[in-house]
Amino acid sequence: MARRADEQLVTARVHMPRRVIERPMRQVTKRLLMALGVLALTVLIVWLDRGGYHDNADGKVDLLDSIYYATVTLSTTGYGDIVPHSDSARLVNVLLVTPLRVLFLIILVGTTLEVLTERTREEWRLNRWRATLREHTVIVGFGTKGRSALQTLCATGLKKEQVVVVDPSSKVVEAANADGFAGVVGDATRSDVLLRAELQKARQIIIATQRDDTAVLVALTARQLNRGAKIVAAVREEENAPLLRQSGADAVITSASAAGRLLGLSVLSPSAGTVMEDLIQQGSGLDIVERPVIKSEVGKNVRETDDLVVSVLRGHRLLGYDDPKASPLQLTDRLITIVRATNVPSLGAAE
Repeated sequence: MARRADEQLVTARVHMPRRVIERPMRQVTKRLLMALGVLALTVLIVWLDRGGYHDNADGKVDLLDSIYYATVTLSTTGYGDIVPHSDSARLVNVLLVTPLRVLFLIILVGTTLEVLTERTREEWRLNRWRATLREHTVIVGFGTKGRSALQTLCATGLKKEQVVVVDPSSKVVEAANADGFAGVVGDATRSDVLLRAELQKARQIIIATQRDDTAVLVALTARQLNRGAKIVAAVREEENAPLLRQSGADAVITSASAAGRLLGLSVLSPSAGTVMEDLIQQGSGLDIVERPVIKSEVGKNVRETDDLVVSVLRGHRLLGYDDPKASPLQLTDRLITIVRATNVPSLGAAE
């Protein structure tokens, strides 16, 4: 049991989007060239002041001796057969050769140091992420539904650093990381997994799991952790929608029924089906958006606004555009309108 708990703890850790790094071979090549550059500079320094060095073999220092001395000095081998004997040579060794030796060693052990400090940097980055994350969006399930929902949100201006993906598959979370989103691998029905996604500080939660029973459990857990967040969930079967609402979901989308209605509409009128598909695809053609009433619209009829208003949200009541109660407009109303879409980068596009 203890081993299983440890495995779950490791699995549920936060996976941050990885920064773009150089390929290992390129890093090795760069470090090798830097080491050779330091070696060449040391050889040049010794060669220019070769008169200040003494070779125990023949007393003179030629180019090969300079290369040999630079190599054994930078590698801290130091056989002692070639030594600086003049004051200038000793001063140069103190002020130039010794710092170059230190730099040479740093270059050689750079890869090892990077590995040793990687965990510290990741911990610092994770702690900073936790401290600054507020009012974010948690996506539970990063399949087709979760990706489509996130694409719509990103098309309306949601920043990638304000999204946390929760999914039981490590490969799925890796794909989310590749798209620039933070992720948590684990079972979202567990409170500890959702807490790692900082769900208690989230503004909105999207539940797009593969199973309806899982969605119900996630909604229950999420609502217990965050009473004020907006929870939107998707279910496959329409009869499970009331149960999900009772579990704490503010809105429930029945994926199978919605797809079926769109299919039926497309059979009756392919053009109408195309328009509906365009409306639900954010960022292209026409978009359905919700906005507040501006001061210049207060007191006006719904049809007198510049936008095409389809509904008026007044408090908790949703009024149709043709409902006599919808007009005149009030300052606290919100309008559901159809507008021309603006060009917004899609999911996965560079920001």
